[in-house]
Amino acid sequence: MASFSSPDILFGKLFIDVQLGRVFPDSKTFVDCVPKMAPADILAQYEAQKNEPGFDLSAFVYIHFELPGQVASDYVSDTTISTADHINHLWDRLTRQADVPVEYSSRVPLPHPYVVPGGRFREIFYWDSYFTMLGLKEAGRVDLIRGMIDNFAYLIDTVGFIPNGNRSYFLSRSQPPFFALMVQLLAEIDGREVLVKYLPQLQQEYSFWMTGEDDLSDAHPRIRRVAQLPDGLPLNRYWDDTPTPRPEAYRQEVELNEETEPLGVVSATLYNHIRAACESGWDFSSRWFTDGQTMATIQAADMLSVDLNCLLYSLEATLSEAYTLTKNHTREVLFKQLATDRGQLIDQTFWNGPIGFFTDFELTSGRPASILTLAGIFPLFFNLATPEQATHIHDRLKADFLQEGGWVTTLNQTGQQWDWPNGWAPLQWIVYKGLMNYGFAETAREGRDRWLALNDKVFKATGKMMEKYNVVDAALTTGGGEYPNQDGFGWTNGVYLALSADRRVDKLVKTSTSSL
Repeated sequence: MASFSSPDILFGKLFIDVQLGRVFPDSKTFVDCVPKMAPADILAQYEAQKNEPGFDLSAFVYIHFELPGQVASDYVSDTTISTADHINHLWDRLTRQADVPVEYSSRVPLPHPYVVPGGRFREIFYWDSYFTMLGLKEAGRVDLIRGMIDNFAYLIDTVGFIPNGNRSYFLSRSQPPFFALMVQLLAEIDGREVLVKYLPQLQQEYSFWMTGEDDLSDAHPRIRRVAQLPDGLPLNRYWDDTPTPRPEAYRQEVELNEETEPLGVVSATLYNHIRAACESGWDFSSRWFTDGQTMATIQAADMLSVDLNCLLYSLEATLSEAYTLTKNHTREVLFKQLATDRGQLIDQTFWNGPIGFFTDFELTSGRPASILTLAGIFPLFFNLATPEQATHIHDRLKADFLQEGGWVTTLNQTGQQWDWPNGWAPLQWIVYKGLMNYGFAETAREGRDRWLALNDKVFKATGKMMEKYNVVDAALTTGGGEYPNQDGFGWTNGVYLALSADRRVDKLVKTSTSSL
């Protein structure tokens, strides 16, 4: 496996001083900088100069590092065109060509062109890319879909899994495992043999998420991303092995640790939980807080996650199908059974009967979590819910989650970005497809149309497609998070085009029906 060093390792004390010294407002800026000479030489100069009178740390950094730019931030939008036309004009601005390796850069170079989200996100992101691909398919950019999937296959072959993004500081964690859905999406275009082409990488993806399963025991009930239920059966959690602040959010996490240490929170445990939440993509949300409100109570690594286990069910089912195509009957049956077993465990573990919703499962307390989130819709997206369960969920969604601009992520207002009042494109798609799977077309379309209308409204007002939206009050901006709202924006663009395509089909069907 290839080896890449994170900036915090390469630059040691200089890294800490830059991040804590607030040289840049955003901690991600420095880790994306490219050193102009060997790190050892920069460190030697830093040690020699830092105690001199008048030494300026900021000036030193600007001399020795090349700063990154914002993606598509200088793009001048034409708000007289449609939102869809704007998105299709923007694809090339959000596309990076195959990377030329740059020594000491934090970027892990990829061999094929790829779409980045936009703004401060200058690299490929794992789960973002699936939703981006939905739009690329509608835009006829299958070349980019193929290239991005090949890049993810390359990462699996190179580092053993798909990291959060192609940066050295992301190489301790992944993101929600959508690779199987990406391959399935391409198979819809290029044919089912695509599953065979990517079978080695699909298998390695599964092995990564299940590492440690054979060593689980009552004495060791949790190993990396697998955890043993009280009856001895395994399910999965989000995890990151590194018990330190994330380099790209170093200052914020050191400051949080200083706030929580007097409360008895162990630093390493805090950082593990933060990183686990980042692997989930939901960074951050009341979903992970034991008190439902504050980061000090984060327990992401102590939760079995309903969305993660649904995605791994999909991966097992995809592997079974791929082995069918290779006529490997033994492996076909094995993964079919694994998917069946996981489907049953999802029902038994995550269905919260008293509140009529799927929720995460608290390993520490041994019971379902009480916080309702749109992660609970993933069983509908994968057709794992019973009709009765789906009806309960539909009714709760319609009563509480459906807002003026679409589906709100949670019902808790905490100031975190994955909470009320924010809505996110990927979850709009999950809810829409989940409700359609169970025949709740009217509600699904209502949520879809409200979201598309909000996207259109914001585009006309700002010329931008946003990372997230305030779906409760469209007159206000989104809130929460470690950084300002970003424009671009890959997965918003993708979901907009995919939902719009479904809406066009509805209109065609309605027109043809009315003309009969």
